[in-house]
Amino acid sequence: MSGHTGIVSRPPRRGRTVAKLTLMLALIGGSGIVAPAAQAAVSPAPAPLAANPYERGPAPTNSSIEATRGAFATSSTTVSSLLVSGFGGGTIYYPTSTAQGTFGGIAISPGYTASRSSMAWLAERVASHGFVVINIDTNSTLDQPASRGRQLLAALDYLVEDSSVRTRVDGARLGVMGHSMGGGGTLSAASSRPSLQAAIPLTGWHTTKSWSSLRVPTLVVGAENDSVAPVSSHSKPFYNSIPASSEKAYLELNGASHFAPNSSNTTIAKYSVSWLKRFIDDDTRYEQFLCPSPPNSTTISDYQDTCPHS
Repeated sequence: MSGHTGIVSRPPRRGRTVAKLTLMLALIGGSGIVAPAAQAAVSPAPAPLAANPYERGPAPTNSSIEATRGAFATSSTTVSSLLVSGFGGGTIYYPTSTAQGTFGGIAISPGYTASRSSMAWLAERVASHGFVVINIDTNSTLDQPASRGRQLLAALDYLVEDSSVRTRVDGARLGVMGHSMGGGGTLSAASSRPSLQAAIPLTGWHTTKSWSSLRVPTLVVGAENDSVAPVSSHSKPFYNSIPASSEKAYLELNGASHFAPNSSNTTIAKYSVSWLKRFIDDDTRYEQFLCPSPPNSTTISDYQDTCPHS
């Protein structure tokens, strides 16, 4: 029953249908007009949705991720410690263009006695690959790892909820990084907030050695000649304690000291960007730099991974 006319419709007879179709073709034949049915048949199909809506920037090459800057122009804004709570203020680096949509957000903590200036090179470099990065000062330069972990999370919350660039950040795609005690804080933050997408402790220091409950994809970066947080009692136990079921990798910098993350370092930047892209943006174009595991070289003395990544 038609809801509009109240007339019971009947299925058309085959002969009547053929006759109508023949008449229609005769009327439009030679006129150059395409019948509606034919027009629908030749219309292009809608473009398929992107396989990954979070891809940002051009396809990566080894040269592009080793360069001192990524493809995105960036700007920065300072966050006063007087206007925030839970951390000591900082600097936000962000891509100036929003044409490709929102970006993943990352918080970075410095190490013991250090300020955000020690990690500024890395914060800006990561932002230029398509992330919004808040490089923080801690409440005190003497804050311990657990406190730094809480401050990293407070900075992420500020970045997403209250910062002047909050509309540029995807609050579902967040990560943490840090050096030394900031690296220990990175582990603490990732352990307490499993919804994070990535964590990168850089020559991390922490009195806790076992992270068996950690589920966040974690790249542990150690330094072969680290005398402050020796890899044998810090980075390696951290990595080994993370369950094999979690995505994880261990990168040991060949011949490097504890303070390698405090100045521009191509190896740190290359693998940090690849890890963040792979797990915060789910950008499998960067998998090639992580799996298969890179071999030992003049810059890498050891690399372990749970390849292939799921």
